[in-house]
Amino acid sequence: MIEKQVRHTTQGLGPVIGVWGLLLISHDCAAGAPIARSVDSIAVTVGDMDRALFFYEGVLGFEKMSDDEVAGDAYEHLYGVFGARIRIAKLKLGDEYLQLEQFMAPRGRPIPNDSQSNDRSFQHIAIIVADMDRAYAWLREHKVEHASTGPQLLPTWNPNAGGIAAFYFRDPDGHSLEVLHFPPGKGDPKWQARSNRLFLGIDHTAIVVSDTDASLAFYRDGLGMRVAGASENYGTEQEHLNNVFGARLRITAMRASSGPGVELLEYLAPRNGRPMPADTRSNDLWSWHINLKADIDAADQMIRQRHFTYVSPGSVNITLGRPYTAVMVRDPDGHASLLQSP
Repeated sequence: MIEKQVRHTTQGLGPVIGVWGLLLISHDCAAGAPIARSVDSIAVTVGDMDRALFFYEGVLGFEKMSDDEVAGDAYEHLYGVFGARIRIAKLKLGDEYLQLEQFMAPRGRPIPNDSQSNDRSFQHIAIIVADMDRAYAWLREHKVEHASTGPQLLPTWNPNAGGIAAFYFRDPDGHSLEVLHFPPGKGDPKWQARSNRLFLGIDHTAIVVSDTDASLAFYRDGLGMRVAGASENYGTEQEHLNNVFGARLRITAMRASSGPGVELLEYLAPRNGRPMPADTRSNDLWSWHINLKADIDAADQMIRQRHFTYVSPGSVNITLGRPYTAVMVRDPDGHASLLQSP
């Protein structure tokens, strides 16, 4: 018998993976403008750029916007990798951006074969689709690796979320991805607009955290992102979506003023997920980072005052595309954010 729980939704919130409703949370933010102005893109480290582009463009419908190769002292310091030479491709899907990064030198480590969805190195993006049956058939045709047992249709006993469908799968490097479908009346209204595309855009990136409150100290209290909603999820659909037996999650949706959301996934059960490897570097294939437009001077001060962990030694001047200043930092669980001046 499926355990049921009453959950509530809030109008206007972007969809959240596996979230069967959101409870609106209010919080008094610190005075002044938030450090994080917007989420610009989500960056993922890949082992073979040409293979990754074939998959993201050819299978998922992303459009390549730029393709550059960078090297030098500034990038070595920003990414914390000596001798770094990086090929960076920026892709667009709908209104959102994904950044693929291949370290041509030095090469990092692959994603472990036994990685699980409750490991704290877990991160993915949630891609909205116009039709789940068509999307699943298309992914099967292209022989993607399953991470879920199959698409999960959220139960009709919850009138606010019944009919939402979700499915986890993997890209050629083993990164977890999700497709989501929202029926009429569910999710952000923009996902209901008429389109001839199957894959519509990126709603959010999700990261596994060990302690939601500790993560809020970084994303909300430090960067100034707002809590858009929260829920506690469990039941057979959640287990089969995450492919984690007995999964019970505390889920918190974070938003900046624009761009994809950031979703915090705390596994209340089982609590046996492995921590982010302490020696994780930016060239390891499990190392993603969130690109945010931000007030760099204020970010630098906040990182120092709150004792968060730098990847870069501080702010670095970069000239890719345009001159800007950037800093890379890790949250309490080791997930990276690259803050760059607007």
